[in-house]
This record gives sequence, C-alpha cells and structure tokens, in this order.
Amino acid sequence: MADGPIGGSTRTTCPYCGVGCGVLATPTGPDSALIDGDPQHPANFGRLCSKGSALGETLGRGGRLLTPYVDGERANWDVALDRVASGFAEAIRNHGPDSVAFYLSGQLLTEDYYVANKLMKGFIGSANVDTNSRLCMASAVVGHKRAFGTDTVPCTYEDLEKCDLLVLCGSNLAWCHPVLYQRIVAEKERRPELEIIVIDPRRTASCDLASQHLALAPGSDVALYLGLFKHLQDRGCTDTSFVSQHTQGLAAVSDAAKDYSIEKVAKLTKIDPQSLAQFYEVVAKTSRTVTVFSMGVNQASDGCDRVNAIINTHLLTGRIGKPGAAPFSMTGQPNAMGGREVGGLANQLAAHMDFDPSSVDRVGRFWNAPRVATAPGLKAVDMFEAVKNGSIKAIWIMGTNPVVSMPDADRVRAALEACPLTVVSDIVPNTDTARCADVLLPATGWGEKDGTVTNSERRLSRQKAFLPAPGLARHDWWQMVELAKRLGFGEAFSFEKPADIFKEHAELTAFENGGSRDLDLGGLAGLSDGSYDHLHPVQWPITEEGQQTERFFADGQFYTDNKKARFIAPQPPQQPAEAGPFVLNTGRIRDQWHTMTRTARAARLNQHIAEPFVDIHPDDARALGLKDAELATLRNERGEIVVRACLTDRQARGQVFVPMHWTGDLSSRGRVDSLVAPAPDPFSGQPALKSSTVTIEPTNPSWYGFAVGLAFETPRTLYWAKAPAARGMRMELADAERPADWAELARDLLGVEADAQVTEQNSGDGRSYRAAFFRSGRVVGVFLAGPRPIAAARDWLADQLGTLSVDGDRWSLLAGFPGEGVTDPGPTICSCMGVGRNTLLDAMRDGADTLNKLGACTGAGTNCGSCRPEIRKLMEEIHVPA
Repeated sequence: MADGPIGGSTRTTCPYCGVGCGVLATPTGPDSALIDGDPQHPANFGRLCSKGSALGETLGRGGRLLTPYVDGERANWDVALDRVASGFAEAIRNHGPDSVAFYLSGQLLTEDYYVANKLMKGFIGSANVDTNSRLCMASAVVGHKRAFGTDTVPCTYEDLEKCDLLVLCGSNLAWCHPVLYQRIVAEKERRPELEIIVIDPRRTASCDLASQHLALAPGSDVALYLGLFKHLQDRGCTDTSFVSQHTQGLAAVSDAAKDYSIEKVAKLTKIDPQSLAQFYEVVAKTSRTVTVFSMGVNQASDGCDRVNAIINTHLLTGRIGKPGAAPFSMTGQPNAMGGREVGGLANQLAAHMDFDPSSVDRVGRFWNAPRVATAPGLKAVDMFEAVKNGSIKAIWIMGTNPVVSMPDADRVRAALEACPLTVVSDIVPNTDTARCADVLLPATGWGEKDGTVTNSERRLSRQKAFLPAPGLARHDWWQMVELAKRLGFGEAFSFEKPADIFKEHAELTAFENGGSRDLDLGGLAGLSDGSYDHLHPVQWPITEEGQQTERFFADGQFYTDNKKARFIAPQPPQQPAEAGPFVLNTGRIRDQWHTMTRTARAARLNQHIAEPFVDIHPDDARALGLKDAELATLRNERGEIVVRACLTDRQARGQVFVPMHWTGDLSSRGRVDSLVAPAPDPFSGQPALKSSTVTIEPTNPSWYGFAVGLAFETPRTLYWAKAPAARGMRMELADAERPADWAELARDLLGVEADAQVTEQNSGDGRSYRAAFFRSGRVVGVFLAGPRPIAAARDWLADQLGTLSVDGDRWSLLAGFPGEGVTDPGPTICSCMGVGRNTLLDAMRDGADTLNKLGACTGAGTNCGSCRPEIRKLMEEIHVPA
C-alpha cells in the first residue's frame, strides 16, 4: 500500500470518532480540499460517515484563531509564551509543582500528548495531566487494568464480523461509530443468522438491526450482568479449564451473583422476565459473542464495576482471546488510545506504566528526568475543583472545551475565570473556554497537523498535513517544547519534528520491557524519517524482533503478577441518588462532534438537526402540557436550559435525552452539562454524565421565530439557536414578550440597512409578523414570527439567500414554503447526499419500496448508511415494507 501524496492526494486519518478511518485529501487551494475515504485503510475500506465526508467543508481560515492573545490583546509568540512560562514558574516556585496542570484532548496527536506528559510528569514533577478522555474511557481503562493487569483492548474490528452474537451495551454504534456499524450491516446481510442485541434505556438507531432491545432502567447495568453471570453458571457454561488455569477470584463474583435471579433482575432493570430469559439464553448458547460497550457503560458513578461485570461473563465462559469472542471497549475520540499509551491520564505515568517504584525509576532513567512524579495527579473533576478552590494557580487547556463538556459546567467556567493564569490553545477564538483565557494560543488543526493516532483496535495511523498552517498557528507539541525551554528543560526537549517525538515514545514502550508490558512499539523505534512519513496503519504490539499480536490473550496469559486474569466482584447496584421526576441522559447526535468547533462550520451537518432539543416520551409531555416542537425548560439546583421538545416513543417514560454539543456561541441556553452533577466513579474518576435528574416545564414564550440571513447579530431573546446554512445563517428564536416594533427587531437581527427593500406582512393584532428583505433584487434575509412554533421549509428558505427574487416569489418567502411548481426536498434526512424527506416520499410513491431501491434512485443511505434507520422508520410510518 502506497502512502503520502498520491496523484495530488495525501493519505491521512479522520479526526472524529475512535474508528480511525483512512482519508484521501486532495488540496484544491491554500485552505480547501476534496475528501474521499481511503479504500486501502483497514478500518474503513473507503467508507466515510457524514462528518468525515464533510471534512473539506470545515477547512478554511474564516473564524480561525490566527495570532496569540494576552489579556485580550494581540501578541507575538515570544510575548505569549514568556507570559505562560513566567506564570507557571511563579506558581511552581511559590506553591510547588502540584499548583499547575495541563488538561489535554483526544483530538491531540500522540506526539503532542507525549511532550506534554513528559514535561509535566518528568520535569515539572507533578502528575496533574489529565484529558477529556477522562469523560469517555477512563472506566474502561480501570476495568481493563483490574481484570487483565494492563489497559489492553483484546480484540479487533474483524471480531465484530466473526462473532455470531453481537451485544451493543450502552453503545449507539449506528450514530457514534457509523462506519464500523456499516461493516456490521454488511455482515448481517451476508449472514442473516448473526444476532444483534442492544442494551440501552433509549431505542436508538442501533436498534434497527437488533433482534432484541433491552430498555433497562438507568443505573441497572451491574444487576443485568450479575444475573447473566448467574445464568451462565447455572446453565453449565463455565469454561472450567480456562477458569482454573488462567483466572482468579471466581468465588467472590459467584457469591455476589448468587441472589440475582431473573425475577430480581427484572425488578431492578424494569425489563420483563421473558425478555431477560431470552437474552440470557442467547448468550448462554452462543460461544462466539462480542460485547461492545462505550459511553452508556463508562459514563456512570459505577462505570468500572459495569465494565468488570461485562468482562466477568467473558472470563467465565473463556470467550476472550478467540476470533469473534471478546469484550470490546469502543473509544469515543480519534486518539483516546494514543493518549492512554503515552500517559495522558493523571493516574498513568507513561507507556502503560503506573506509579509503582520500579516504573517511576525506569521512566526517570529513560527520560533522565530530575523529578519524576511518584503518585497520580488530579483527575478532571478534581482538577477543576482545585482550580476553583485556588490550589491550582495555572492551567493550560489544549484542544478541548470543558466549559461546555465538563459536568457542572458553570462552576468550571467560574473556576477558570478566577484562576490566576488560564491558558487555552485552540483553532478558534470563540469557544466558551477560550473566553476565559488570559493567554489564548492559535493551534494547528486537522489538515495542518502531522503525527500519529491510535484507533479502538490498537491500530496506529498517520495523520498528515496537506495544508499550510494559517497565520501564526503552531503545533501543540511545538508550544510545549517552547514552554520546556523557557522553564530550563530545553536539552530534554530538543525535538525538531514529530518523527523525533514518535521514535522516543516507541523506544520508551520497549525499554526494559521483554514482554512484561502489553504496549510495545520497539519495532517502530528505529524508523527513519522517511519510513515514519510513509508508515502504514499497523496494530501494536510490534516488538523489536518484528513480532505482532493481532488478538491478545489467545495463550491465556495476562499481565497480572501471576499471569492470571482477575474476576472483579462489583459493588451492589446503586440507584440515582438525586431526587427528580426525570433522569437526564446526555450524548451525541449523528452529524455533530463534541462541542461543534469543527462540525458547526459545515452547513450540511446542521441540516438534519439544527438546534438543541430534548427527547421526551409523548405521555410525559402530555402530563406536562408540553407539545411537540415547543420549548421546554429543564432545571435543577445547578442551573437551567431551554431546548426544543421532541416527542418520541423511542424515549422511555421518566427519562429524557439532550445532546451534549451545543455551546454558548451557538445557542442561548443549550449547554446541557451545566445541569450534570459532578459525580465521578470512585476508581476511575469518570463522571456520571447520564444520570442526573431534572424537572421539566413548558417555557411558554409569547412568540416563536425563524430567520435566515447572510449574518446575524446575537439577539437578546429568551431563546435562540443559530447554525450555518449553505448561503448564510439560520436562526430559531423565541421570547417572553412581543417587541414594540417587529420590523426594527428583524432589521437589527439580520443587520439589514434602513434602505433595503422589504416585503412584509403584519397581523392586525400584532401577534404575527413576516418580512423578506432585498438588496438589488436579491434576498438578504427572511424573518418569520408568530405565537406558535414556525412551520417552514427551512432548508429551502436558506437556499434563497442571495438569489434574485421577483414579486411572485416574495409571497412564497413570507409563506415559508415554495410556490406551485417549485420542489421542496423537505427536512434533510441523509446528510451525506443531501436528501430530504419529501424527496424520499416522492420516490416511495413512485415505487421505491425497499431501502436499496430508495438508495438507487435518490442516493440516500448509500454512503455511511447512518440515515438508514430513520429512512426505514419513515417507510414504516407510511406502510411501505422496508
């Protein structure tokens, strides 16, 4: 397989989820590129999801942070870095090394992570390095280490295709890892007998292929798996030889599980006994079982016990280290694994070594470090609490937005605003976190960075630069090196390029290893610069002798002291401690990523869902007096948010779901993590992001509005949410009181000059107003307002911006829908191909009665396929067989 520029294209890796898809990027200018999937990359074989397909639309210098800022004023790099170094040095001198901290990101490359970790843990002498991976995968790390002795993912993506039973536990793979899900779809088509079971309180898109959906009560995962453990023992499914030779601790788990009859589990999980028995029996009879788990398992106050409860069932049955049989932790970010490898978590030292004396000595000798940290540092929740209470005096945040993503987010914001020195490096200046910065540093982004990432199956891939860095943007590793020099550690940080850093990292993984540690990149430590540049995707371990291990634990040897895996008895299941009528679940949606600093730049990724919302069961909404598309206020003791109500029976009664993506820049009151309690797992420190409680009530604004324009001024209304459109911006609005002058509000919002042409319509009672604004006959803005949520062809209206408009068209603009003879594709369902609901309905009426026929005539569902569950549901609604 060739690498690097091929016919003008560069092979690189997608910067989104943990699947780690290969990308072919073809520059079309200094800040633009065409994007295709790499057909030779073993993670995706050419497929890309909607987000990956739209990567080219997220590039460009518009809105980028292009120069350093110090105290809100533009500065050069020397001034900015001198300020950072003096602030860190003063804090260390007066308060010790634990008074400073780094907070990193799974968006960083392994080389960035390595330099930051080495600087803090080896030379500053504190372990206060943590990462937003703490919010995603920390419980899986602890679960792996408790069971296996190391943070080892034992399987590969091929195991998802080789298994006979795939259990998706707390994992909406269809939306969060869509390319991998499509590999499963293809395998299901090849082998209809492949059984798929989804365990999730919500009925997600991943249930589309499932033979069974177990909608367990929030917080009851451990009970479910203790019951499964007991059932497997009762059915004689114990692999006696494997358990006796290769495990320890069975008795404690057997004792913990002995009372978990199907009846007891049914009461705790709220799953009917017949469905439980069916699930347990399918697992019992299927030796090739893979259990995929992700955020629904990890993001809990008992996340580690959930992980080990799952692993226990695989150890009991010997379903590990074999093709198609393993527990599989799916990482959320593109380089969560790489960060774990270099020690990016506060409870790791480096290279999968911890803070035991022998590891501290080994790492210290390898780095020739003066003051290696000897104990774990502060994990994310505790780190920001230490910032709040003043014990951390200086913090550097890289490539992440904790004022949106951390629990109790308003408290995090207050902490950063009060911190003597808050440093933020990012690609954009307008994040909620960047607004708290004393020093704001411009970083390079995807397409400009160069290094490696590791995906969920331990596969290293190169992420390559194919565009020049804009303005004064600099790589994160370079920024860390410059800080190290200013703190007096320049000799140990003489890195000149990413290849230098990678080779040192690889050498450390092999240093005094000899097979004693799972992570070994010794076979890559001697790479030349050219070989590094052309490095093929490769799975670790790869030893100096060239030995590789595709699937760990096939020999029954683990990384504990006696080489035996450990059964871990979980604590008794706990119910949510907070009082409140609704349990709040948070998570991702299909077309957005984290806090949207990248995906919000692509108009088509905002067409499917363009504003924050709450999924709520129709019965709950009816009891609250809340109607579909109205605004709802969610509140608890930490704060409140206002979001759009989406009534759906895919959401269980007594529970609600709100996406985690919206920021203060994109919505007035949509930052859901401001409501989430900072309740971490006691072992991993991973916060419970899916079990806080809230009250809900209708917001009852006096008017709702929708607008499209070339640009917007931020309104002072109760509610607003904005998103880019193909030719401008779109915005949803609502307010408690009607304005004194509708026309003035519309002009101010749209930034329309007083001499612009206008066609308007005002109801006699002043409750409704509609206006379209023109300059030289071209549409520059449309504003629609009324007492109810606005019905309009939103995508069509946005497409009219900049177009010439004649008199007859102008009344269509005020109506919000195209006139007779003009096609309205309807709300977008397939973002990859830009296919709307009306287009799909027309195709169905013309005889496209299967998903494949719809794909053939409209293109919908033919790229990443993540829209196929929604299309299938649409077909079912109009009684067309899917």
